[in-house]
Amino acid sequence: MATAASCCGVNAVSSSAASTAVRGKSVGSQINCASVISIPVTSFGLALASTAAVDLGSSGLPPLPRGKKSLGYGVQKRGVRIDAAVSSTKEASKVQPKQWTWTHKGSPIKINAVEFVTPGSTPTQTILMLPTISDVSTTEEWDAVAEKLLSKSNASYQIVCVDWPGLGLSDRPAIDYTADLYEQFLVDFVSANDGPLGSLAGPLVIVGGGHAATIAARAVSKGLLDAAAVALVAPTWAGPLPIVFGRDDTMETRYGLLRNTLNSPGVGWAMYKYMVSSPKNIRLQYLTHVYAEADNVTPSVVEKRTALTQREGARFAPSAFLTGLLDPTRSREEFVGLFANLEGKVPTLVMSSTKSPKRSKAEMEALEGAKGITKFVRVPGALLPQEEYPDAVSEELVAFLQSLH
Repeated sequence: MATAASCCGVNAVSSSAASTAVRGKSVGSQINCASVISIPVTSFGLALASTAAVDLGSSGLPPLPRGKKSLGYGVQKRGVRIDAAVSSTKEASKVQPKQWTWTHKGSPIKINAVEFVTPGSTPTQTILMLPTISDVSTTEEWDAVAEKLLSKSNASYQIVCVDWPGLGLSDRPAIDYTADLYEQFLVDFVSANDGPLGSLAGPLVIVGGGHAATIAARAVSKGLLDAAAVALVAPTWAGPLPIVFGRDDTMETRYGLLRNTLNSPGVGWAMYKYMVSSPKNIRLQYLTHVYAEADNVTPSVVEKRTALTQREGARFAPSAFLTGLLDPTRSREEFVGLFANLEGKVPTLVMSSTKSPKRSKAEMEALEGAKGITKFVRVPGALLPQEEYPDAVSEELVAFLQSLH
């Protein structure tokens, strides 16, 4: 009997007969994998549908969700805007592209960032926005929220949004992507004298989505980053496969086999293109768990996000995310516990999204009333509420930021 689960950006269906069978052997430097993990998987970060590596079985892909009614906040069902200028403040604010070079183990990695500024103003606070980690991760998901913050608040902000190494428009080298690597990158980015945040306009507020939010909160909790406040939007901590199948030695071996196959030259890229890098697969991701409203999954959204998955090196960071290497914690207890160190020190806002996958939502909801959480609210959306419902997210951010003064 098949069982279904939704978690942290993954909808997985496992068969009791062959849910985790792995038959692989090395052939030179290549991996011959008859079946890596025999489950149909559609993940926010990877959509697996290859019979060569992952047996879909007879269940096939899940049915596409029907359209749902809007939850308000003045957001229209159709025409979600994902370009840089998305509000009536187009003439009052500008987006300035930035580029910074991060050095990792002696190798330069070009990092893409954007800065939102209001001409003629003197910013009194700096906001760093971190995109949700996935194969479609991009600074653009925060564009509308940034614009609305500049227009709705009486305060003047310096807003910077940065693409993670291996994602968005940043370089995507074949390196070992881990949560520790991303934590170190974040610390280096914030502290770099020659970076976009080299001269802070004021106290730093960090805003992030998904795994990015939790990685940032972990760094602040450990004292690696000095933040005046932290805001987490639809925060997650567990990769798609580990939260469903666990982390025992056998499963970790299987995750490694899948990851190595995806990262291998030739077959890995072909496998990724077949399973992920197509408009059909990207649209399915958005319909099943990235967006809450089917009508918001427009051709423009699908086209732009598909292009991200076709960049050179596009598969390396997502394969790490899928198999748990980017997980900032290993359990719910650890996830909830990391905020205890922020109690009375760093104001912390959590936005739980109402239509997230079941397991993702359960982890978000576990933060309600937790020690160190200053304010807990619910906003419409699934795993990208900041892009799909920017009005709701920006309203909560404005209220939170005003409460800091």
